Amino acid sequence: MDKKTIMIALGGNSLSPKGSSGTVGEQFSFTRRTMEHLSEFILEDYNICITHGNGPQVGNELLRMDLTNDVVPPLPLGICVANTQGQIGYMVQQTLQNKLRDLEVDREVVTLVTQVLVDKNDKSIKNPSKFVGARYTKREIDKLAKKLNWIVKEQEPGSWRRVVPSPMPEYIMHGKSIKALVDRGSIVIAFGGGGIPVFNNDNGQIEGLDAVIDKDFSAAKMGRIIRAQELWIISDIDYLYSNFNTENARPIKEIGTKELHSLHHQNIFQEGTIKPKIKAALHFLKHHGDKVVITSIDKIKLAIDKKSGTIIRN
Repeated sequence: MDKKTIMIALGGNSLSPKGSSGTVGEQFSFTRRTMEHLSEFILEDYNICITHGNGPQVGNELLRMDLTNDVVPPLPLGICVANTQGQIGYMVQQTLQNKLRDLEVDREVVTLVTQVLVDKNDKSIKNPSKFVGARYTKREIDKLAKKLNWIVKEQEPGSWRRVVPSPMPEYIMHGKSIKALVDRGSIVIAFGGGGIPVFNNDNGQIEGLDAVIDKDFSAAKMGRIIRAQELWIISDIDYLYSNFNTENARPIKEIGTKELHSLHHQNIFQEGTIKPKIKAALHFLKHHGDKVVITSIDKIKLAIDKKSGTIIRN
């Protein structure tokens, strides 16, 4: 019971980086590399809960259905999130269990398919803006949108994509079960892709929703449930930067929540990529946690030794 508990949020590109082919063999290779770095937390003897992004994998699921919808009935987006939770969970679970065997550590790795309740009146549901799936010309997407009842928007000039809601997570289901497993030393992989979005309908029943949830904010919520002291957000950046992509860019090595709030309100962080991570970090530290670390997968050991990564504290 004296062990520290850590909540780890892995970016989807940790398992399927941009520019990779996305084959299963390649994803397993990247997963093995990622688990080599994550094993540093096992060596530090943390209690561990892991979540992961699923953008590349869901994108592939959607593309398969775009190409085969005349032959096989397409699946709802919520089912795609559930499928990729199982798919990625299997890869992480198997790879990490093998690493534990190499280390001669007797711990179980389990994957939990996790639903996340959202507010059915969340403003994003009426005004979806999260781009998913492949890019199309206007002519191509109009045909698909009419057939499959999509809402579409132009992302860049001449490039059109489907858009879906991205509501805030209100309540992560199965949290007590996840905490019980984490507390006993099992390594739990849960609510992948932010969780399967569901809501309570007018009859008091749980119902699925075609939407996606930000996985970093779900991680902040779960960190509170499992009483984690630390939240690690593993992305493709070594640090947060002020004045990112300018000559005046500088890494932020340590920062307090008060100063981070101020920078957040100044809009110096990128919309849709970095800003949600800031919001998740501030939520986690407001409600329970001791610190948040934002770093890249290959800098985990250095970040544990406080030689890389951005550390955020109250």
